[in-house]
This record gives sequence, C-alpha cells and structure tokens, in this order.
Amino acid sequence: MDWGQGELLSPVVRDDEVTIAARRRRKTTVAFPSPGSPVLSTVTPARSLLRNTPLFRQAVTPRVPDVSSILAPGGRTPRYTHTPRNALSSMNLDDSDWTNSVYISPVSGMENTSFFTDDITNLSSALLKEDDPGEAAAASLFPEFLTSFLKNSSTAVFELLEDYQLLLQDKVDVLQSVVLRAGRDSKTAGVRWLLQQENCSWRLITSLYRDRVQLALGDDIMTDMVVPSESEKVVVEQLFQRDAVIRQSQLVVDWLESIAKDQIGDFSDNIEYYAKNVCWENTLHALKLRRKSGASFTIPLVTELDPDAPLRQQRPLANLDREDDARLLKNLFTLIRAGMTEEAQRLCKRCGQAWRAATLEGWKLYHDPNRTSESRLSAASAELQAVEGNPQRGIWKVCCWRMAEEEQLNRYERAIYAALSGNLKPILAVCESWEDCVWAHFRVMVDSLVEKDLMSSGMAHQEVETLPREYLEANWTMEKVFEELQASELKRVFEETSEHYHVIQKFVILGDLDGLLEEFSDWLTASKPLPSHLLRFMTHLLLFYRSLGLALKEEVCVDVLKAYVSLLIRDRQTDLVASYVSQLPAELATVQYAAFLETVSQPELRPRCLQLATDAGLDVAAITKLVVETVRETNETEFTHHNQTLEMGTTKEDLRKIDVIDWLLFDPAHRAESLKQSNAIMRKFLALQKHDAAKVVFSKVPEDSMREIYCQWSGVGQTTALPAEDENAIREHLCIRAYLEAHEAFTDWFSHSSSAPQKPVPASEAKFTERVANEMREKEYQAALSAWSCRLDVLTEDVKERIYNVLLFVDGGWMIDNRQDSEPDSERSHQMAALRSLCLPRLSFLLLSVLQNSSRDQEALRLADIISSDQHRLYQVFAKEELRRFLQKLRESSLSLLDRGLDPLGYELQPCTHTH
Repeated sequence: MDWGQGELLSPVVRDDEVTIAARRRRKTTVAFPSPGSPVLSTVTPARSLLRNTPLFRQAVTPRVPDVSSILAPGGRTPRYTHTPRNALSSMNLDDSDWTNSVYISPVSGMENTSFFTDDITNLSSALLKEDDPGEAAAASLFPEFLTSFLKNSSTAVFELLEDYQLLLQDKVDVLQSVVLRAGRDSKTAGVRWLLQQENCSWRLITSLYRDRVQLALGDDIMTDMVVPSESEKVVVEQLFQRDAVIRQSQLVVDWLESIAKDQIGDFSDNIEYYAKNVCWENTLHALKLRRKSGASFTIPLVTELDPDAPLRQQRPLANLDREDDARLLKNLFTLIRAGMTEEAQRLCKRCGQAWRAATLEGWKLYHDPNRTSESRLSAASAELQAVEGNPQRGIWKVCCWRMAEEEQLNRYERAIYAALSGNLKPILAVCESWEDCVWAHFRVMVDSLVEKDLMSSGMAHQEVETLPREYLEANWTMEKVFEELQASELKRVFEETSEHYHVIQKFVILGDLDGLLEEFSDWLTASKPLPSHLLRFMTHLLLFYRSLGLALKEEVCVDVLKAYVSLLIRDRQTDLVASYVSQLPAELATVQYAAFLETVSQPELRPRCLQLATDAGLDVAAITKLVVETVRETNETEFTHHNQTLEMGTTKEDLRKIDVIDWLLFDPAHRAESLKQSNAIMRKFLALQKHDAAKVVFSKVPEDSMREIYCQWSGVGQTTALPAEDENAIREHLCIRAYLEAHEAFTDWFSHSSSAPQKPVPASEAKFTERVANEMREKEYQAALSAWSCRLDVLTEDVKERIYNVLLFVDGGWMIDNRQDSEPDSERSHQMAALRSLCLPRLSFLLLSVLQNSSRDQEALRLADIISSDQHRLYQVFAKEELRRFLQKLRESSLSLLDRGLDPLGYELQPCTHTH
C-alpha cells in the first residue's frame, strides 16, 4: 500500500535516485528539501527520501566486526525525511498533455533515449560484425568491475555498488541498440537480460543493506516519541521506525516498482485516445443521436453516463469506448505497478475520468497537525495547518475491496483497486512474471501489517473490521511469500522462481546468507557451466558481504573465487587474476597463482604477471618457487643407477622445464632460489645423459648469481656466514659447472680425435710430375698431421685436467655438501649420491679411454691409484661390475706397456745380471 508521499512521513526511505533515468541526470549532490518547502514529487507515493550513507569497506574477516566502524563518522542516514504535501497531491489536476513525457513515441524515443546517440550507434554497428556481439560488448565489464572494486576498496561500500550499477546500465544501453538491430531472439538479447537482472539485484542489495547496517547500529528507535493514537500517520510512522520487517518489505516494493518504472519507456502500447477531455465520447454521441432522432438502438447501450451506469443498468458502452476503457485500465495498472500513482491520476483526468482519479486518492492516511500535542502547546495565535489524508479511509478501503471482488468489472480495474485495498487474489490474476507476483505479495503484506498495527493502537476505522477474516487475520512473513511463489500455478512464474538471479534476490530479501551460499555451492557442482557474468556477480557479491564483515562459509567463498579465477584464466584476462587470487587464503592463493603462471608461456607477459602479484600483496617468492617445482616434477622419472651411455635428446617436456627457470630470474632477490631450482633440474638432466639440456639451464643462471647472493646477505646487515642451504647450493652449482666443463672438453677431444687427416695414396705411375705431386701431398699430410697431433695433445691435457677437477673436487669431493647444518632434504641427498655413482665412474672411463687412445698408458695406470686412494675413496662409487670392467681396461694398458718393452706399471725393465 502506498503510505504517505507528502501526507505520510514514511520512515521507509526511498532513494530519490532509485531509477536509472534519475541516476543519469544526477551530476551534483542531491539537495534534499527542507520541511515546509514545496516539492514537485517524482517518486512513488508513500516513500520519503534516503540519503546516501557513506560506508567504508572493512578488511576481509569471517567474523562480525564493530559495525559502527563501517559507517562514516557523522554520516548516519535519517530514518525518514519530512516531505511536505505538494500541489500535485490535490485533485486540482491540470489539463496539460503530459502523456508524451511518460509514454515515449517511436519518434521521440529515437531522440531522447541515450542508446540512440551517434557514439553508441557506431559502436553497435561495429559490434554486429563480431561473432557474439553481446559478449564482445560486455567483456569490458570484467576489468571495469575490478577497477571499481580497487578504487573503492577503502571508501564507501555503497558508492562501490552504485558504480557497479552505472557500469551495468551503460552496457545495457549499448546492448539494447544491438538487440534492436540483431533481433530480440539473438544471443545478445540473452546477455542484455543477464546484465539487466544483475543491475536490478545490485539495486536491491544497496537498498536493503543500507537499512540493515543502520539497524545493526541500533539507530532505528525514535528518541523523540510522539504520543500514539493522535493520527494514523504518526502511528504508521512509528511502526516503520521500530519494525525492520515492514520497513524492508516496503523497500522490496519500492525496488520492484523502480524496475517497472524503468521499463515504462519500453511500453509499446502507446496511449492514443480519440477523446481528450470527454469520457466515453462515442457512447455520448450515440445517446445524442438517439435523442435527436427518437429512434431506438439496435444494440442496447447505457442510457446514463455516470460512472456506475454500466454496472447498475447492466448495459454496455459503445464498442470503441469499451476498447478505450480496457486500454486505459491496463495502462493505469501499469502505472500503479510502477509506483506512479499520481501519474495514473493525471492520466484519468486527461482522459475525462476525473472521478476515477478521485478513487485513487483515498489511500492517504489521515493526519491533522493541529490536534497533535505539539500544536496544542504552541501559541494560540499560531496559524492553522492544512489537514492531510482521508478521514474516511476505512469506507474508501471497503469500497475498493468490494470493487476488486466485482467479477463484472474489467480484470485490470479489479487489480487496481485490489492493490489499493490489499486484496491479493485479483492482483495475482493480472500478474505475469515473478517480479509482478513478488510485488503483489509484498504490497499486500505491508498493507496487512499496517492495518493490524492501526487496529492494535485503536486507530482502525470501524468499516475496516468488516473486511474478510482471511485478510484481517493473515500472518504474512517474507518466508511465506516465497513459499507461495514456489507453489504458483502460473508456469512462467514457477519457472522464474528457479532462475539464478531470482534465487539470489530471494535470499538477499530474506537475509539468508547460509541458504544463498548453499545455492552457490550447488550451482558450482552442477554439470552445466554458469554464465560468466553470473559468476562475476557472485564473486563481487561475496566480496561485498566480506567488506561488511558478515560471517560467511569460507569453503564456499573459496570455491566461488576459484571458479571465477579459472574463468579469467580461460578467457585470458591476465591482468585481473592476481587481484582476485589475493582474496583467497594465503596458502591457497600461492597454489592458485602458481597454477596460473604455469599457463603463461609468452615471455613478455611474465614480468607483468609477477608485478601484478606483487601489487596484489601475494607472496611472489613462494609462488615462483612452487611454479618451478611443479613443472620440474612433472612426468618425473625414477632417479636410479643405470647403464645409459648414449647422449639423450631434449624433448618438449624438457624444454618446458628449462623455460620455467625464467620465473626466478626476474627479481635478483630470488637468485638463491633460482640457483637451488636450476641445480635440481640439472641433476635430473645429468642423470639422464641430457647434457645439452643441462648446459642450457646452466647458461640461464646469471654469472653474477653467487656474488649477488653474498651481496644480498651482507646487505641486510648479516656478518655471519651464508645460510647452509645457500652455501651448499653454490657449491653444488660449481660441481655441476666442473662436470659440464669436463664433459664439454671430452666432446671436443672426441670430435678432434675422430677427424685425423687422411694419409694420401701415392699415384701408381712413376712419372716425374706424379712423383712431385706425391711428395707435395705427403708434405701437406705431414704438416696437417703434426698440427692435428699438437692440437690433440692440448685437448688431451685439457680433458685430463677438467676430469681430474671433478674426480678430485676440493673440500670433500664432487657433489658432497660442505655444510651439514642445513635443513635435511632426503630427496636432494639421494640424488646427489646417485649422481656420484652415475657420473664419477662415467668420467673415469672417459678419462681412461682418452689416455689409452693417446698412448698414455702409464698415466692410465696412475688413475687406478687415485681411485683406490683412501683419501678420496672414489672406489666406493663404483659398482662391482664397473670395477671389474675398469680393471680389465687397466690390464689392457699394462699389456700395451709390456709390448713396448716396459714393465706392467710403465717403468723400464732393469737388465738382469748373471753371476758366473
């Protein structure tokens, strides 16, 4: 029921910027009327104005904080603002042709509607070339929502919600122009509907939670109580002040009426009446003709033209008048459904039915300001104030109820008076959508609660008590309303109750966050994927609840955020991922962002992704470490001893492991970790004989890494030794470098040794010229052979030195940590021991083959001394079979020395002396 615009100071505070058109017009701060000032009202009767209360976003917490800290200091919203009666509330309605301002003709709509501007028209033309124009136009909402969220993160939360609404409305306008070109059955129309529903949902959330936050502050009890029972208006005002249910129910009515008001512009059935100021002019014309001619009607018509004549005489109006009446009544109901009661009254008067406009006036609560306690205490010389409202409201209401029950009347006429009297059934008869039915139920619920309060306070009219018992004794609650809707017999309404946005709106109205989160959980686990814009809405709704400090089910919040992050990754919204991942718990955020970085293959994007993570407050060091560990452990092979001797090629998976080390090289602060991770990758490559891959990894690590690590350690004021883990990683890096250098030296030696110059074959003919040519070729060969031999000797010395550098690695041996006080890492220890068993015997055999091929058998035998030495204990890394093969090779060297006249160890044989 429309309680008190002007006459009723309704504590239900309706935002004067509730409609889209009003928000578009707002350029500066809204100036609120002061008491007593004349106001031209453009809002629905029964609502006073709601100021925008700045609420500041709180740090995310699962517990309820001190709610008073949410509101800005001194920024509390008054429960109601006095709105004086304005001139339009009276029945002195003018004759101005105002219908064009409400019902937009096709021509004027093209001029006045925002989405027909040149810019949007050009944009819509470009969008039509896309495969999916709707998604293309709405794609920018994802970064725009994040920008608004970050911009308002430390300011008023309700300003953030208003930003969301403005962003959505801009996109709806653009999509509307696309739909007009592409057709209402296009995919674009579906996207537009989603965004419209989201916009409406944000509007509802803003309205209800403004009131709920103030309720949490305990600001809903009037301190200056007026003595009850002096006027209906005062009693109802106090009811709205103290009863949150009725107040929030009225806010729901306001919200639904604002949605309908926004849709009035799309009203295609434009009102065009043949009569301007005369009611039923066709019937009047027929009666005048009959009076002049004296002839009787072939079709019976009414003989009188008072408003009750058709019903009293049981005779019809002229056909054209009946059609005009039907169209008028439908449009009147549409206006009332949109909360535009005054506009409906003016339309009645404009069409010659001033009597009908009067019937729409009687809902106003009676109030005589001259009879209040304050007025009686005022000076006797004070002027009398105007009386407000309808003193016979009870009689008027009973009449409206009976008209709504009259089956002979037009169904829209019945619905009009049913809406004014709280009669639910006739209203539902013309409701077509979920929104219509919710509006009908909540309007009736507010009406019923108000009448009950008036009766309990002794202010009820005697006539109201004659209304049916089901109305007077109805016990309406918000939960009961939605139970009724769930059982609706209308197929469309029943289906719409399960639509995602309507489910969200229902739980928002009920304030049931647990139920809402259960629905979110069910949607996420359903087989059908959620629309991307719905998932964006769900995410930002939960972030809004967090900002108010409301307790939420953490696991569901995490699931929604993870789903939204996955959507952003899938759609390659790279710049948005970090900010939403940062809303997850720290440990999970690290895992999620690391998983995202695994998918970033473009080198140019990687620094950007890390910078965004830093800006979002994520632990970049932990994330990059996890990325590298995850990739290097992919398709992991067993790290065991094997007899693989052939060089293995680099696979695609190997390249991925090589490439991932780049994540640790962007920030010098991660240099120690890059050393540890590159060592781990190279250990695997060395074990698998993938020396080329290991060399690529080694080359990625900057040469100044060790100096950088020491500088960073000393830069933080540390005078002690490096941490054991860092020092051991540096030593391991040097071990790997020594091994790779030795392997590369052997490769160079082997390549050179297998490319000896070929001895020329002398020509068979013994001519002089041929002999000269033979001699020249022989000299060239000898020169090339000498150069080759010298180079081979140099390479042999080089490979021998580098292999010995590995076998005799300083300070304990190759791949053995110096510092034993580090955190135990069993996997690393196992791998290093395995590498000693794999690589040291392999290098020993390579050195042995180099020395034997270079006829350095005596040096080959000295290698046995080194391996058997207790100082180095290299024999411990040899398997029994390897030692057997190694001794067999040494036997070959001894035989070669014997063949050269030396003893088995390479020393000259001493001549035997015989005594006679």
